[in-house]
Amino acid sequence: MFGLSVVDILVIGLYFAAILGIGFRAMRHIRSQEDYFLGGRRFGKLVQIFSAFGQGTSADSAVGTTTTTYNNGASGIWSALLFLWGTPIYWFTSPWYRRLRVLTLGDFFEERYGSKRMAGFYAVVASLWLMLFIAIGMKAVSATVLGIAVKSPAELSVEEKTEYDQAVAWESLITRKVQGVLTSEQKHRLEELERIRPRKEFSHLTETKLILTICLIVFVYAIAGGLEAAVYTDILQGMFIIVLSVILIPFGLARINAVYGGESPMDAIRTMHHRLPQWYFDIFGSSQTLDFTWYYIASISVLIAVTVAVQANQMNAIGSAKDELTARIGFTAGCFMKRFCTVLWGLTGLIAVTLYAGQIRDSDLVWGYATRDLLRGPGLGLVGLMIACLLAALMSSADMMMITASGVLTRNLYRPLLPYFEERHYVRVGRILGGVVLIGAAVFACWFSTVLQLLKMIWEFNAILAAAFWCGMKWRRTTRIGAWSSMLVTSLLFVLIPALGPWLFPSLRTSTTLLKQTDPAPITRTYQAQQMDVEQRQKEIEQWDEKHKQGSTLGSRPQQILLGQTMDKIIQPPRKSIFWSKGIEIRDGQPQGQGWLYIELVLVDQCKDLSTLPYAMVETIRTLIRLLLPFAIIIVVSLLTRPENKESLDRFYVKMRTPVRVDKELDREEMARSLAYPIRFQERLLFPHSQFEFFKWDRIDIYGFALSALTVLGIIGMLYSLLHLGT
Repeated sequence: MFGLSVVDILVIGLYFAAILGIGFRAMRHIRSQEDYFLGGRRFGKLVQIFSAFGQGTSADSAVGTTTTTYNNGASGIWSALLFLWGTPIYWFTSPWYRRLRVLTLGDFFEERYGSKRMAGFYAVVASLWLMLFIAIGMKAVSATVLGIAVKSPAELSVEEKTEYDQAVAWESLITRKVQGVLTSEQKHRLEELERIRPRKEFSHLTETKLILTICLIVFVYAIAGGLEAAVYTDILQGMFIIVLSVILIPFGLARINAVYGGESPMDAIRTMHHRLPQWYFDIFGSSQTLDFTWYYIASISVLIAVTVAVQANQMNAIGSAKDELTARIGFTAGCFMKRFCTVLWGLTGLIAVTLYAGQIRDSDLVWGYATRDLLRGPGLGLVGLMIACLLAALMSSADMMMITASGVLTRNLYRPLLPYFEERHYVRVGRILGGVVLIGAAVFACWFSTVLQLLKMIWEFNAILAAAFWCGMKWRRTTRIGAWSSMLVTSLLFVLIPALGPWLFPSLRTSTTLLKQTDPAPITRTYQAQQMDVEQRQKEIEQWDEKHKQGSTLGSRPQQILLGQTMDKIIQPPRKSIFWSKGIEIRDGQPQGQGWLYIELVLVDQCKDLSTLPYAMVETIRTLIRLLLPFAIIIVVSLLTRPENKESLDRFYVKMRTPVRVDKELDREEMARSLAYPIRFQERLLFPHSQFEFFKWDRIDIYGFALSALTVLGIIGMLYSLLHLGT
């Protein structure tokens, strides 16, 4: 059934039954919005660790990292490991969400700036981001499961067999084109097939049905049990994600030994180094990923560290902890668990390219292909276990994101419009809005075609909110007008004009000025030839000989290289569009910009010709603009406008200085003392007589940050060690 064995289907069924049972059990504890959206703030360290791990790890994390590593070598791991550098900051920011003592991050904007409209604006922007995040996971898991449940050629329908034959013919013509031996008739046929783009693989399932099924399961258990159901299922799902991270590795290493000879895992790793080009093991800026330079990684890492703080799910993931230390340990440790798993996903990608290089046309299918090839043989339900793991990775983030989005929409958009209902009414509304969020995510998942472009947009999307959060949290002089100015101007420059401008004025897409591309110079790298280098050079020699027989005018014949020989690899970086998010394509016979228009780069180009810079530098400039401009606006406008009411600021900041007590009644008493004496705990400030609210570090701060920094170094060391084992 669906290309799966009975045991596989049984494993998947047991997984679904377990999470639905947890959801309905948690439903009995819900009495208020705090119960539904924050689980009553009663979770301990273990629960918080797995909650942070689960909500931050979706199916696209594993599948996407493996795909980029398969395509680009070890440096492709940075598509997911960029968050590593900012993780120690979580040790300091985690207590903030607990000390806020609110239900949503939208409440922060209302309380700090005294504006329900700002909270509503935040709710809309944050919910859109959360839907996009869920959509990415849905897209990744559906593509992979479809690849696992693929039909054999004998199971194809008549229409599918016709398309399959077209795909085989297309591949054959592409090979002949590379060899330069196409006839005019074959060229015409190739152009026709490129327009059709026939598929070679067909699944027993469809993407739409699979996405809707996932939505239904998440809807039932998360809507029923709220955050408590999401968090407790995250413990189960976190265990599945760990299995997901390691299960393909031993089978993949065993297959390498079976194909190329060897007995131990070390033999398989030595084979990987023997076969793969050396650049596959470059961590920074390999010959295939020149755009991942140290300065681009640094800029995007800082941007991510800043924007992560304003993600709405932070409140649900951290604010549900029973105390501050639990919040710190839970969130920081959970995020580090994901970083460790990321290294394992990268190793899986290197194993896959060793086994399947040249066999998989669509790299997004690598994980599904490897699952089908490596796990089906034992017949122990491992394919079903892998599908359950992928679904767990998706659901562990989708449930948290759905609860979060329904919380901010209910609390900060619906309730201000209809404020006089009982708590149970808002819980019901939250459940309904959670369903709406899932439907919206499903629409996005079916609409967008690629995962990586969505990921890049998600990294940058919250930049329009981050400055108002950070400045509002740490600088008393920040004003409501300054926050509004920052959010509205950056929304206009980073979202509305880039998205709507080309739609309202289509001529922008064909403007010669806006079609400018980078003009990179060739780069030479020196490597030691490995087996794949030797095989690739032999193919180039054979293609040259074939063209020579056809009478083609060619350059000099490629020289044969020997295993272990020092070789120079000349890399010609591709020209890339400067101003368009999806690059430039030929449409209706002329080049046209695709995607969003980067208006900020258009303005910069008036002062400095960006085509003379490496693409990595262009992207770094764009990243820095998105990082710094919102802060510049909010600082300048705040200094030029009237300060906020001192009493309201005192109430907010004394609350942020007051440690949280586990006993809710005792915590209320502590807050009453602080509100009655606003300068309480002022001695804890680093600059007590200034406008800044920076705290002095205590012993827990120092030890926690030092341990976090050592963990970062440990993960980099682990990555380096895995890449150089056997050398």
